[in-house]
Amino acid sequence: MPTPVLYLIPVTLGDTEISKVLPPYNKEIIASIRYFIVENVRSARRFLKQTDPGIDLDGLTFYTLNKHTSPSELSAFLQPAEDGNAIGIISEAGCPAVADPGADIVSIAQKKNIPVTPLVGPSSILLALMASGFNGQRFAFHGYLPIDAGERVKTLKLLERRMYSENQTQLFIETPYRNGKLVEDILKTCRPETRLCIAADITLGSEFIKTKTVAEWKKQLPDLSKKPCIFAVYK
Repeated sequence: MPTPVLYLIPVTLGDTEISKVLPPYNKEIIASIRYFIVENVRSARRFLKQTDPGIDLDGLTFYTLNKHTSPSELSAFLQPAEDGNAIGIISEAGCPAVADPGADIVSIAQKKNIPVTPLVGPSSILLALMASGFNGQRFAFHGYLPIDAGERVKTLKLLERRMYSENQTQLFIETPYRNGKLVEDILKTCRPETRLCIAADITLGSEFIKTKTVAEWKKQLPDLSKKPCIFAVYK
């Protein structure tokens, strides 16, 4: 009998073999779900097919949740759960509801007393933090920094001050095609002794995770163009 529960289903961070980053249990859960809230239907269908080649995609119902979705639509997405069915949330990559619009659905589910169950899977934020050598007990993730150059530099200075004064690791991301500009601003703005971790293509064959001081990074930078990256700074 179906169970009314909202499952948070992690997705691979790129073209990675699913068995390397997702436990078999996730496949069992996915096989039991007929309703999915997804960021992109096409990529979600591809992920589900990779997870279970025998899955009947035409028998599934998809609700699209992205930056264009009206907040007034969200509550209706959970109707299947209120009717006693399981629902799964799938984002474009990584863990749903972390730096992701899925958090809004989870909030509504909590208010409606619908059980929420997160499944195990890769989070680029936590994997980067784990590999950085930085403080893993006090950290903050800030998402995207401002696009405006002046505001971005101002924000970087603020985060660096907080890092030193609060002993707190600062993590953030950037759109892949702007990685170079962000790193350039970090190297111009932060102290030479400040350490910067660059984590690119996490879990992929081309994975690159390295921590150096700002002064050391100035000598040689990796090619980060079009690569999904997590950046972290710490003293």
